[in-house]
Amino acid sequence: MNNFSETQKISDLKEALKDVRISDETTEKTHIGHIMSEVYEAMLEKGYNPVNQIIGYIMSGDPTYITSYKDARKKMARVSQDELLEEIVNYYINNNL
Repeated sequence: MNNFSETQKISDLKEALKDVRISDETTEKTHIGHIMSEVYEAMLEKGYNPVNQIIGYIMSGDPTYITSYKDARKKMARVSQDELLEEIVNYYINNNL
């Protein structure tokens, strides 16, 4: 049996992550969604590609994929990679299927 990294292409994760951006202020954000929004904005402000950086973080667990600007790394550290991936998958399923 193949493990996740052997069976899942990074491009598939990029596709799923691109729809996670929660910017509608009228939408009630989850705790994780709020953190994701703040981290996403901090990475944009610093000139990073947030999708690529978040994928790198999820795949490797290496916190240096997340900028320390505006305490984004500390905020992201409050959420486990499993919780983050679960939130992303739930969001994608609820909004695309």
